[in-house]
Amino acid sequence: MSLNLDSRGIPSEDKKDIVELQKNIENFHQGKYDEERFKLYRLTRGVYGQRQLGVQMFRIKVPYGSITPQQIRVVADLSDQYASSNLHLTTRQDIQLHYVKLDDSPAVWAGLTEAGLTGREACGNTVRNLTTSSIAGVDPEEAFDPTPYAHATAYYFLRNPISQEMGRKIKPAFSSSEKDTAFTYFADFGFIPRIQNENGEEKKGFKVVVGGGLGAQAIVAQTAYEFLAADQIIPFMEAAIRVFDRHGEREKRHKARMKFLLKKIGVDGFLALVAEERKSIPHKSVPIDDANFRLSQPVEFFEPQITTPKNQTKFEQWKRTNVFEQKQKDFYGVFVKVFLGDLKSDKARQFADVAQKYASQDIRITINQGFLFRFVRPEHLVELFEALDKIGLAEPGFDSIVDITACPGTDTCNLAVTNSTGLAGKLEDYIKENYAELIEDSHIKIKISGCMNACGQHMAANIGFHGSSIKKNGMVIPAMQIVLAGGLGPDGKGWIAEKVIKLPTKRIPKAVGVLLDDFAEFGAEDQYYNDYFLAQGKRYFYDLLKPLANVEGISETEFLDWGQDHQYKQEIGVGECAGVILDVVGTIIKDGQEKLEKAQEALALNSYSEGIYYAYTSFVVGAKALLLSEDIKCNTQIGILQDFQEKIIDEGKFEFTEDFKTHVLQINKNEPTEDFAEKYISNAASFLENILEKREEKLKNDGDDKEVVNSYYKA
Repeated sequence: MSLNLDSRGIPSEDKKDIVELQKNIENFHQGKYDEERFKLYRLTRGVYGQRQLGVQMFRIKVPYGSITPQQIRVVADLSDQYASSNLHLTTRQDIQLHYVKLDDSPAVWAGLTEAGLTGREACGNTVRNLTTSSIAGVDPEEAFDPTPYAHATAYYFLRNPISQEMGRKIKPAFSSSEKDTAFTYFADFGFIPRIQNENGEEKKGFKVVVGGGLGAQAIVAQTAYEFLAADQIIPFMEAAIRVFDRHGEREKRHKARMKFLLKKIGVDGFLALVAEERKSIPHKSVPIDDANFRLSQPVEFFEPQITTPKNQTKFEQWKRTNVFEQKQKDFYGVFVKVFLGDLKSDKARQFADVAQKYASQDIRITINQGFLFRFVRPEHLVELFEALDKIGLAEPGFDSIVDITACPGTDTCNLAVTNSTGLAGKLEDYIKENYAELIEDSHIKIKISGCMNACGQHMAANIGFHGSSIKKNGMVIPAMQIVLAGGLGPDGKGWIAEKVIKLPTKRIPKAVGVLLDDFAEFGAEDQYYNDYFLAQGKRYFYDLLKPLANVEGISETEFLDWGQDHQYKQEIGVGECAGVILDVVGTIIKDGQEKLEKAQEALALNSYSEGIYYAYTSFVVGAKALLLSEDIKCNTQIGILQDFQEKIIDEGKFEFTEDFKTHVLQINKNEPTEDFAEKYISNAASFLENILEKREEKLKNDGDDKEVVNSYYKA
C-alpha cells in the first residue's frame, strides 16, 4: 500500500521515517532485507511481533503519559481502522494497538503524527518512553514540577544517534516527590526533584539514581548524585548513555542492561567513565525554561446540571479512593480505574468527551494502566462521576488491592507462559466478593506478569505473580511463581519482591485469601505488609502456602489455564529483542559504510557531535567485520577496539600506524568542533576503505564471503 504524505500535516522527520518504514517493508517482502535485521529495525519504529502470526503490536510512545482528548479520538479511529478496536494502556504510560498488519503500520504512524504522536523508539534497543509521576505538576508534596524536564529529556533523545543501536533498552523515570511515585528505584535513570540553597538562593536540581531494573534479576538503582543541578541532567544522561553503549554487554542479552554494567564496575567506576565522556558531548549545560511550560489549564466554570449522585454510597467511596486535592487551591485530580488498561474504541471516544468537558486537556496515563484527570472543579465532581459511571469508568479503588496490574500475557505476547489477564479478572472478583473492606486499601498492590520479564512489574508488588509451569506425570500444569514484599513503601522506599513458592495458577485466588487472612490475623495495626513479611521471614510464608503446592490428586480443571477450555500447552516464542543473525562479513562492512554516510550528512548540516558519533560507530563496525572474519569473538565495543589492536594489528593482519583504541577514543578527548569532526570522519572513511580492500583481498584468497553468527557480537 502506497501512502500519499505530501498533502498531510506530517512533520518532515516523521515523513522521512514513514517513507523509510514503507520502503523497508517492501524490501523485506521481496527478500532484500534479512528477517532478523528487519526485526531490529522495525522495533525502533514501534512495530513489535505478536504471538499470533501475521500481525503486530504497534506501540505508541506517549512521553510522561500526557495525552489530549483529541489524540485519544485519533488513536481510537486508527484502532478501528487498522487494529482490534482496543486501546491498551501500559505500565510505561504508552498505548498499544494489537493485531496490526505489518503493511498497515506506516499508515498507523502517519495517522499518529498528524495528532502529534509517534511510534519512534517505542520498542527496541533505544531510550524508551520516559515515564513520570502522573501527579507531577499537581502533587502537593513536589519540590517543583518535573514535567518540563521530562519533556525536554524525552525529545532530546528522540532520534539521537547515540541511542539507536545500544546493547539493550534504556528506561528513564521522573518522580514528582521523595515518595518516588514514578518508581525511579527500578529505572535505568531516575530523577527526583530537589531544591538546594546556595548562597541564599534556591537552586533547582534532582537526586539522580542509576542502574535499577526488574526482570529475572531485579536490582535497586544506586544513587549517583544526591543533588545534580537541573541544567546538568541531560548532559549527564547523554554521557552516561555513551558509556553504556561502549562498555555494556551485547552477547548475553539477559546481562545487557545498565544495571549489570553498574554491578560490574560499580557506581564510582561508572561515574568516572561518565566524567571522561563529558568533553565529547555537544552541550555542557542544558537549561530548561520551566516558567513558560504550560500543559494543564482548567476548563471554564459552568453551572452543573447534576448535583446529587444516583448512588451516594458509591460516589463517596469513589471520592475517597479516586479523588485528591491538588496543590492548586480549589482544584482536584481524579483518577480513572481502567480494568487491565483496556479501553474499547467506542468507550475511548466517550471518555475523551467527558475529559474535554470537565478537566484539563492534559490527561495523564498512569503507570498502573489508568488515567488521571487534572484541574477538575469541586462543583463538577458529581456530574463528572455520573458521566464516568455511565460508561463504566467510575469504579472506586484506584491503585488499591483491586486495581490489579497485568501485562497482556498469552493473549498476545510471544514470551508469556501463562494467562495473566484471566487471572487478574478472577482475583479482582474474588477480592470484591470476599474482602470488600479492602477496596480502599492502597497499601497492598497485586501485579501479574505472564513471564519472569516483569512487564506487569510483579517484582514491584506486595503480592506478585509471574507465569510458570509445573510438570506432573508427563503433563504440564499452568502455574504462577508467587513473589512477596515488593513495591513502594509509604515513605517512598523501593522494595524488590522475594520469590516464595510456585503454585498451580487455578489455586492463586485461594493463595491470596490465605495471605490476606494471615495478615489480618497476625499483622499489627497500621503495619505495612512488607514490614510484616520481614518480621515473619520468607520461610514462614513458604510454609503457609506449601499445602497448596501439593499436586497429588490434582483436578482436571487445574490443567487448564484461566480463560482456556483445552489442556494447557506451554508455548514460548522468541522475544522480539533477541535472535541470532546469520550474516556475511560484507553486509557488516556495509553497515559501517551506512554509518559513515550518516556521519558525512551530519557534518554537512553542521551537526558535528552527531557526525562524530556516527563515525565512531563506523570504526567499531569496520573493526568488528574483520575480527569476525578471523573468528574472533567479543561482546562490547570497548572490547572490539582492544581486540582489533591486539589480535589484528599487532599480529600484522592489518596496517594501522597508531594504537587503534587510542585513536578511536579521541571521541571522548576532544570537543565536538568542526575541525575535529572533519578530521575524525575523514579518518573513519580511510579506515573503512582499507577494511574493504582487506576484505577484497580475502575474497580472492578464500572464495566465498564468510558467513558468521553474530548473536554474540552485536556491538
